[in-house]
Amino acid sequence: MNKKWKPKRITVFTGHFGSGKTELAVNYALWLKKQGKEVTVIDFDLVNPYFRTKDAEGLFRKNGIRLIASPYANTNLENPALPAEIYAAFADKERYFIFDAGGDDDGAIPLGSFYHSFQKEECDVFFVLNTKRMLTQSADEAYEIFQAIEAVSRLKITAILHNTHLKELTEPAMIIEGQEIAEELSRKTNCEILWISGENEVLDKLPSCYAPLFFPIRLYIKTDFI
Repeated sequence: MNKKWKPKRITVFTGHFGSGKTELAVNYALWLKKQGKEVTVIDFDLVNPYFRTKDAEGLFRKNGIRLIASPYANTNLENPALPAEIYAAFADKERYFIFDAGGDDDGAIPLGSFYHSFQKEECDVFFVLNTKRMLTQSADEAYEIFQAIEAVSRLKITAILHNTHLKELTEPAMIIEGQEIAEELSRKTNCEILWISGENEVLDKLPSCYAPLFFPIRLYIKTDFI
């Protein structure tokens, strides 16, 4: 991770469906907590009822992290209403808030309804890139999704998180190849790559030149698409 970067009080995780943004949001919440911050995670995914931050509710509770999620999360009920507690993110200046948004531009639409509140805050908006997912296997494809998310959310993406993986099948060569695509996307968007994420046993096999960007993670969300 870039050592010059400092976490903002509000952080939004966006990206293509299956990119791993929920997994990164969970790991980032745990990392913030270890830095001594009071942390709240907001499950902002109204599109995908199956793979979402609420899956980590027990883990959060064990680590003293608060979770705000729809009472209908992980059920078969369709309810687009967002919990009223979300407004606490903009009122409680003592806590750090993490928004785990839905995938693609459809998932980012609800962010636009809070545009004016976000504009009053210093916040990071992260684009999670997994070059092993359909529609983000090239910089041009990823750029289209990047632009669509910015358009519907009306938020400026502040950094790219390189998260290329195939779960337990991940090989170092995949990440090296993905990093080339991430760097091309960075040039297209004028947006920095903040970190390269992965499990330690994979990151340890990558060239040392990438080490300053490493953000080691554990896999907590046990799904086929993380």
